[in-house]
Amino acid sequence: MVSDGWEAALLTWQEHRDRGFREGRGPVKGEALTDFTGLRFYPPDPAWHFAADVAQLGDFPPEIALDTLDGGTKWFGAFGRVTVTLPGEATPRTLTLYTPLGEEQPAVAFVPFRDATSGPETYGGGRYLDVPLEYSAGQVTARLDFNRAYFPACAFADGYSCPRPPQEHVFPIPVRVGERLAK
Repeated sequence: MVSDGWEAALLTWQEHRDRGFREGRGPVKGEALTDFTGLRFYPPDPAWHFAADVAQLGDFPPEIALDTLDGGTKWFGAFGRVTVTLPGEATPRTLTLYTPLGEEQPAVAFVPFRDATSGPETYGGGRYLDVPLEYSAGQVTARLDFNRAYFPACAFADGYSCPRPPQEHVFPIPVRVGERLAK
């Protein structure tokens, strides 16, 4: 369920992200910034916004290695898992919420994913989702809003080591919300 003002807040986030890139606060630098035409986004769709209870993986999240798109490895904590049914899928899907190592009560988790748009409509290496976490009475709730899906820095410039979405985060369906290619 989305709150009043959800779409306005989303559009403000998109404008802020785009402005940051245009003003050189993103991975696009130098001469490439001159040619930068701005970020593109799919139209907002509230069906891609979820609140889900987090099944935590213990007091100290296990350390998980994610391969990177440049052939390296990055380590994360596997904070917990959420189960959601994505639009276009009949079966619920379980997603792992990744956090920086050593954080016991993180404010935000990280969900890298790929979908049927990866390549033709969005960055081929996948997109990322920052997931706010809310704590109340011993329960953790994740706010997944795929409308805020964004390209990793390595989509724009060399020199970045970006985690590759794990196989369980590869969706056979298109996720036509969030950042997209300029086509």
